[in-house]
Amino acid sequence: MAAGNNNQTAGASLSDILSAIKNLVTGVGTLAQNYLNVQGIANSGPLTAATVVKPSPGRVALVSVTTAGSATGTIYDSATLANTTRPMYIIPEAAGVTEFKWPFNYGILVVPGTGMTVAVSYS
Repeated sequence: MAAGNNNQTAGASLSDILSAIKNLVTGVGTLAQNYLNVQGIANSGPLTAATVVKPSPGRVALVSVTTAGSATGTIYDSATLANTTRPMYIIPEAAGVTEFKWPFNYGILVVPGTGMTVAVSYS
């Protein structure tokens, strides 16, 4: 073997490697936040009366009817109890869970049907 300089002269610097790791961590963090936004970050407690669960834009992920009612309920795209002009989802009378994943532009207003108890997961 010939004698010579064995120092590596090509490749990434430590600064380049650390920047790549930082970008990877940032990307994973963004991916996780986007996943949670679609799956729902928050839950409303059991609702038996009309409730604005979020007074700003958001997304409903799951609708859970825990107690069946005698009439359907509705989820509106609204930030106030008074505005029911934008119905987005009719909540069925029967107990069960529905995956919904729908964006709302103004807010999330949940109006359970008569005798119904519901909960929603949203972000």
